[in-house]
Amino acid sequence: MTLTALAADPNPKDWDAVLAEAKGETVYWNAWGGSENINAYIEWAGEELKQRYGVALVHVKLDDTANAVAKVVAEKAAGKDEGGSVDLIWINGENFASMKEQGLLFSPGWAEVLPDWQYVDIENKPTIRTDFTIPVEGLESPWGMAKLVFFYDQARTDPDTLPTNARSLLDWSKANPGRFSYPQPPDFIGSSFLKQILSELVEDRSVLLAPVIDATFDKTVAPLFAYLDELHPLMWRSGRAYPQNYPAMKQMLADGEMDIIFAFNPSEASSAIANGELPDTVRSFTFPEGTLSNTHFVAIPYNAASKAGALVAANFLISPEAQARKQDPKVWGDPTVLAMDKLDAADRARFEALDLGVATLRPNELGPAIDEPHPTWLERLEGEWKRRYGVGN
Repeated sequence: MTLTALAADPNPKDWDAVLAEAKGETVYWNAWGGSENINAYIEWAGEELKQRYGVALVHVKLDDTANAVAKVVAEKAAGKDEGGSVDLIWINGENFASMKEQGLLFSPGWAEVLPDWQYVDIENKPTIRTDFTIPVEGLESPWGMAKLVFFYDQARTDPDTLPTNARSLLDWSKANPGRFSYPQPPDFIGSSFLKQILSELVEDRSVLLAPVIDATFDKTVAPLFAYLDELHPLMWRSGRAYPQNYPAMKQMLADGEMDIIFAFNPSEASSAIANGELPDTVRSFTFPEGTLSNTHFVAIPYNAASKAGALVAANFLISPEAQARKQDPKVWGDPTVLAMDKLDAADRARFEALDLGVATLRPNELGPAIDEPHPTWLERLEGEWKRRYGVGN
């Protein structure tokens, strides 16, 4: 299917017409609903959209973004090319790749002509235009940045002993048996751990930026699984069980059951401290040679019923006001996609006024970014992990 807009579709270059059409529309935003603070932020965005633009926002809470993709796939198969049930999706990685490949997204280029695109940091954040190696081409609008960051409690762990890469994490686990683990894939954080370790140990990292080649898959991933074979007996409960997800790991760090955990949000620890979930002695660290980094987005299905309202919502989400609120650890702590030097003084002051918290590393302390592998690697890695280690929990 050619990715073109229908004649009746709103034209984001004519923003006044988009605003007029959006007024009175209801936008069904399909977004992960597993976090109270994120849900509260989306509720705030909905209230602002209603008040400012007359757009009603309904948060359709997902436990897996693939479910929203499946809805659009089913509607296309049924010939429902207009009036679809999904107007906006919180998305990235393999789900974006799938929708792009199947021609399920609203016209190319809409994101880069939104009024507030002018503030987006495309110069220093390359994953805004390349989602897990797939060119974005304006088919989705950036919403936030993610980077794998480790957390520890300095009241219990000497920072001089912390690991600096995958190999030294294994050495640290030998010296501290039972004090580290990771969620069982396909949990997002657990799967990210596999990609981090593979990216560090693979002989040629560039092979991960292309689709999996069946003939060489086993050889490419051999260092990862040799590593896990050695690590698992050293983990929490000797690798016979796994933390359910990141919130479970956070609780285990708070309870003193584990000494090192990790997340995909550099502000996560400070946010947890602010909310009373972690002690104020928790701190962050990354590996000096890099950790996984990506951008998360919002996308509009090709058959969305309220495209104008979805465009207005996407633009509001990259406004300096909405981005600054989202980066506040007391609200969410999700890093911005905007460039500070593109903002006016008043908007820059919104960000400068934020207290990022004692556990948040500054941008120059986060270390290099490692690109996410091509989306085809995720399913293969998760399948091979399950074949080798079973379902665990």
